[in-house]
Amino acid sequence: MFKSILTVVVATFLMLSSMPCAAEEVKIGAGAAATENIFKKIQEPMEKSIGLKLVLISGGPSEALKDLDKGAVEAAVGGLTLPDWMAMMEKEGYAIPDKGAYKHRVIGKDIIKVLVNKDVAVKQLSNEQLKGIFTGKTKNWKELGGPDKPVVVLLGSKIPGTQSVFQKQAMDGEPFTKEFKEGTTIEDLKTKVVSTPGGICLGASSQVDGTINAPEVSEFGRPITLITKGEPSPGVTKMLEFLRGEGKKYLDK
Repeated sequence: MFKSILTVVVATFLMLSSMPCAAEEVKIGAGAAATENIFKKIQEPMEKSIGLKLVLISGGPSEALKDLDKGAVEAAVGGLTLPDWMAMMEKEGYAIPDKGAYKHRVIGKDIIKVLVNKDVAVKQLSNEQLKGIFTGKTKNWKELGGPDKPVVVLLGSKIPGTQSVFQKQAMDGEPFTKEFKEGTTIEDLKTKVVSTPGGICLGASSQVDGTINAPEVSEFGRPITLITKGEPSPGVTKMLEFLRGEGKKYLDK
């Protein structure tokens, strides 16, 4: 009798130990810069290597911070400095519950690219030319040595961080044109630029390929900042350790 019970217990233990364990999850709210430059690159290899599944909510830095304050995500990550992030939230009218509760660290860098419809064969754009384009003062590509086509500016509702940094660094803080074609994410904007004659938008380095023209421009960059409320959760800590170690080789690709 005892042997039978022991056999059942051992068999049950072996069966349970052989069953695959559910992957631990870490939930992150992120903007386009972090999604394209970091999380898309490490998501799959991190889960395979250390069993940490990344649940990514790519709603932009504003929504990410709001979700962090609500406890819906464990960290918010955006392509801007902490002071610029806080200023952006205040400009939007969001009342930050407690700035002192935030812990932040820089986990990467993003280089903003200018993406143009492939038929617009301009090889280089100066800051002054970019300012003219995105403020709406430049109306036709022929003014810049390109084809006789109207300039169509595309702006994204989900990339406020990218556009804010570009406005500050390339446009001397001048406002974007009010005559623009609306998009959402950087993926959506690129798709629209590919199919829009004379189209131009902002994007990430990883989006540069044969479907668009990426003229040479000055380097517009910003840090990628991660914010937690209080100390990072165990899941965020594991993710940061992966980024500092094995994850580096995926970020360099």
